Amino acid sequence: MDSIMGILSSIQTIVWGPPTLILLIGTGLYFTIRLGFLQIIHLPRAIKYIFQKEEGIDDDTGDVSAFGSLCTTLAATIGTGSIVGVATALRTGGPGALFWMWVSAFVGMTTKYAEGVLAVKYRTVDENGQIAGGPMYYIQNGLGKNWIWLAKLFSVFGIITALLGCGTFPQVNAITESTSSAFNLPVWIVGIIVTIAVAAVVIGGINSISKVAEFIVPIMAIFYVLGSLLILFINASVIPSVFKSIFESAFNPHAMLGGTSGTVIISVMTGLRTGVARGIYTNEAGLGSSPIVVAAAKTNSCVRQGLISMTSVFFTTIIICTMTGIVVISSGLLDSSSLDGSLLSNAAYNSGLPGNIGMYIVSIGLVFFSFTTIIGWCYYGERCLLYLVNSVQFSFLFKIVYIICIAVAPYLSLKPIWLLADITNALMAFPNLIGLLALSPVVISETKLFFENNKKAPF
Repeated sequence: MDSIMGILSSIQTIVWGPPTLILLIGTGLYFTIRLGFLQIIHLPRAIKYIFQKEEGIDDDTGDVSAFGSLCTTLAATIGTGSIVGVATALRTGGPGALFWMWVSAFVGMTTKYAEGVLAVKYRTVDENGQIAGGPMYYIQNGLGKNWIWLAKLFSVFGIITALLGCGTFPQVNAITESTSSAFNLPVWIVGIIVTIAVAAVVIGGINSISKVAEFIVPIMAIFYVLGSLLILFINASVIPSVFKSIFESAFNPHAMLGGTSGTVIISVMTGLRTGVARGIYTNEAGLGSSPIVVAAAKTNSCVRQGLISMTSVFFTTIIICTMTGIVVISSGLLDSSSLDGSLLSNAAYNSGLPGNIGMYIVSIGLVFFSFTTIIGWCYYGERCLLYLVNSVQFSFLFKIVYIICIAVAPYLSLKPIWLLADITNALMAFPNLIGLLALSPVVISETKLFFENNKKAPF
């Protein structure tokens, strides 16, 4: 097992190394410049589109509403990474990691926009009459049959990530751990409840998943943000120093306590790498997962849906992750060598509120955020499989296998699975980014046409 762990760890280091991060950030920066900083200029318009019904839309234009598509995207991205992952990133990379998360989110918004545009433009309909789309379809339909191998490669990595990675095991583990520590519930009982709940939702398909996401995601996001804001209000006097430490740590080596060896110096490169990687992990901009559900939106405009999709990065990283990060930093517990991950998140939120209210905010947030991630990734994995086999007959079988993975998840060792998930997650990005860059002229031309027709061209 140690040798396998060593191999996986080495592969993880390579695939999440500087070339991958440069490619992800570089792609986002390219689209940011070519699209005229669209994520700034048209963010208000994008948010307005979330709540504004598009004219001329009927049931034949998609499977779920534009709002349902966004909520399902958020459901699959707002998970353990937005709470536990942020605390871990700050512990590893210092307060400056939060700054680099913001940077990755800023350029990632245009990457997410490009994914949304291509997902809707090149989507198709399967034999059941349901919408089928995502990187595998815009690679095949946009680049031609010679690139089908790349589309299939993306689908293979997507299935592995869904079944063995961030879609199942880590999320179930987060739910069982948080409920066990906060409410003293036995792991086996929680495991049964989660399995039944997941089965009840995913068997119903994308419509069932999107309806649950539409209900849970807004409520839990508001609940978590309000709890965080309450803590920040109580700690208002230290907020200026928090932002000072974020920017100073982002550009200067930062001293922190580490393990039993005392103080360690965290380099700027460590903070940058940790922040960028965690930011991408939380919002999935460039990884190619969210376009799969974006394609199912009821819309006649690929640009309009691209703008809506772009807001998911804003809500996930700029809002949720920022709230978590500032609460953790303002708690003063970041230098505690005995706290990391969920323990650090719980302690930080508890220190800001009386009793165990803070722990309950984190625990309840983790439960619902992780649950929605589970149901969202089931759809992603299912669509990747159906693309490979070119038949909807395997849809139900995939869901059964997925539910079995959920059932056994509470009893598995997570360390090798986390490593495998990180590897396949990163590997999903390569075929997707190749497709995005190769089809960038399509994204740019569609964007120009849309804003020219709306008399507000961004160029």
